[in-house]
Amino acid sequence: MSNRTYNSLSILLRIVALTAFFVGPVGAYAYANAGDKGPGMTGAGFVLYMSLQRNSL
Repeated sequence: MSNRTYNSLSILLRIVALTAFFVGPVGAYAYANAGDKGPGMTGAGFVLYMSLQRNSL
C-alpha cells in the first residue's frame, strides 16, 4: 500500500473508533430500555390509531 492510502485508512479507523466510543454507550442504553412494553399499543400512537378508526366509520 502507498503511504497516502495507509494514512487515509489510519484516519478512517480513528474516526470509526471515536464514533463507536461515544455512540456505543448511548445505543446500548437505548437498547436496554427498549424492552417489551407489554401487550397492545400505548401512548400517542394508540390515540392516533383509535381516532383514525373512529373517523373511518
